[in-house]
Amino acid sequence: MRIGIPKEIKTHEYRVSLTPDGAAELIHDGHEVLVETNAGAGVGFTDADYRTAGCAIADNAQAVFDAAQMIIKVKEPQEVEYKRLRADQILFTYLHLAADKPQAEGLMASGCTAIAYETIVGPHGGLPLLQPMSEVAGRMSVHVGASALEREKGGRGILLGGVPGVAPAKVVVLGGGVSGMNAAQMAMGMRADVTIFDISDERLNELDMIYGGRLKTMYSTKRAVAAACLDADLIIGAVLVPGAAAPKLVTREMVKTMKPGAVLVDIAIDQGGCFETSHPTTHDNPTFIVDGVVHYCVANMPGAVARTSTFALVKSTLPYIKRLANKGVHDALNADPGFALGLNVASGHITHKAVAHDLDLPFQAPDWLV
Repeated sequence: MRIGIPKEIKTHEYRVSLTPDGAAELIHDGHEVLVETNAGAGVGFTDADYRTAGCAIADNAQAVFDAAQMIIKVKEPQEVEYKRLRADQILFTYLHLAADKPQAEGLMASGCTAIAYETIVGPHGGLPLLQPMSEVAGRMSVHVGASALEREKGGRGILLGGVPGVAPAKVVVLGGGVSGMNAAQMAMGMRADVTIFDISDERLNELDMIYGGRLKTMYSTKRAVAAACLDADLIIGAVLVPGAAAPKLVTREMVKTMKPGAVLVDIAIDQGGCFETSHPTTHDNPTFIVDGVVHYCVANMPGAVARTSTFALVKSTLPYIKRLANKGVHDALNADPGFALGLNVASGHITHKAVAHDLDLPFQAPDWLV
């Protein structure tokens, strides 16, 4: 199979979808890998690194899209990219379609087969291709939240961990999944006062067993979250419904009750955000203020730590890429029901029920999928 690696073009997105070592694995299996020139420059990989691995280098993105049978990316295709896709191509990347109807319609119009990293389910449950970026985003959320709390950033002027004789900041984490747990770990490591909310009693018990009295746990209800907003210095939104839009856990009215200079970090912004006042931002303009509350809503947070994120992503995606390349998309997806849940678009139709529901578009499974 001819596999194409275009350079990412989303604002301040420096990650690359395949390392030279990953490319060498595919080439060893008999596949061709075509990499756009400078695709890996943002993480320190040169064209020479890819040539040494056996890749061909393309002068531009159009050449990659023209030649490849499968396109591997990191972020969702931008308009200029999905207009390049064809019906005979596979696209494998993060898509987050539930919050992006124009992209969904563009992929449908292309006729391509689009598989989303974030809706693939592993053999033991969980979301194995979302997990590495959830870990990165969870840990980053505390760093960016602590920075946003500084006075010159519009924050309350609070040091997250306090100092002897001065109380630490109160951090609330909404969601006890991978990103939420990583956020809580980092916040506790910085000596903040941390409370995590979740709707799973089993998960709350697990977190309590792991962290004991260092981490406060709360069952998530509307009233409990509203009460937490009154006192929180930093709230991290880390909720996820696979493939679907994120629930709005913090309403506009709750934001109005928060302390001036408090901070909201919305990890769920790729899926529409879990704060009603959220809208996507970029790394070059990451925050905005609503009712005196600082919002950080960057839609590709891990792109800021591109080298770490690239290695973390490729170690998880490469086995799936190899299966698609070695078996072909039909056999690879039919052999693994969890992998098949990654299929979001095929033959001009939405093929994931949660995505179809949230976009108010018809759902249609392809006739080749068992």
